[in-house]
Amino acid sequence: VNYFQFGDNYPLHLFSDRELKELKQTASDKNIRLQAGTRGLTVDNMQRYITIAQTLGSAFLRVVIDDIHYEPSAEEVIQTILTLIPSLKQAGVVLAIENHDRFRAKALVNIIEATNPEWVAICLDTANSLGAGEGIHEIAPLLLPYTINVHIKDFNIARVQHKMGFTISGAAAGEGMLNIPWLIAECKKYERCATATLELWMNREESDEDTLAKEINWINKSITFLNKYIQ
Repeated sequence: VNYFQFGDNYPLHLFSDRELKELKQTASDKNIRLQAGTRGLTVDNMQRYITIAQTLGSAFLRVVIDDIHYEPSAEEVIQTILTLIPSLKQAGVVLAIENHDRFRAKALVNIIEATNPEWVAICLDTANSLGAGEGIHEIAPLLLPYTINVHIKDFNIARVQHKMGFTISGAAAGEGMLNIPWLIAECKKYERCATATLELWMNREESDEDTLAKEINWINKSITFLNKYIQ
């Protein structure tokens, strides 16, 4: 594992400049590169995190567009990104929009094409678009040409006991429905997609200890599986 990506659950903006530099140095000492992430595509938040991404040496800034009480229209997103393009260029940081539920794949492509495909890309999550009624085989042909990073999130879909509905749950990589060998092969068709991030959807167990033990087990099994396909 050569990369670690911070998601929006970890508030990097609460770190001081000194702490961010210490974080980068600690990662560098372990031969790990850092990738920055946040939620809420507003000008103020993005400007703050573009600086954080630059400090951490992150090649891109992964962002989930929506936030609590904030769901901008596609046109609002485009205008915000156009405002940010000069800052992205100056920092040498690409904006990587994650496909996160609300926007369908075609809408995300339109946003990128209406802004700047050189500085705006996709962070492709393999399960999130299920929330928009789209599966991985449906979104991959549209989004992979713009993808700079892929979230490998394996999952299972099972009918509930009363037969009226389905449950989507996470799985260790290689133990769910995601065709990971196919996904990796598709990613390799596009030179821009340079890194993959293991992401696990895992239910909590009865205790914190059991939860952490299960998570470690899933991580180890997932990395062992992924090492067969990602070098």
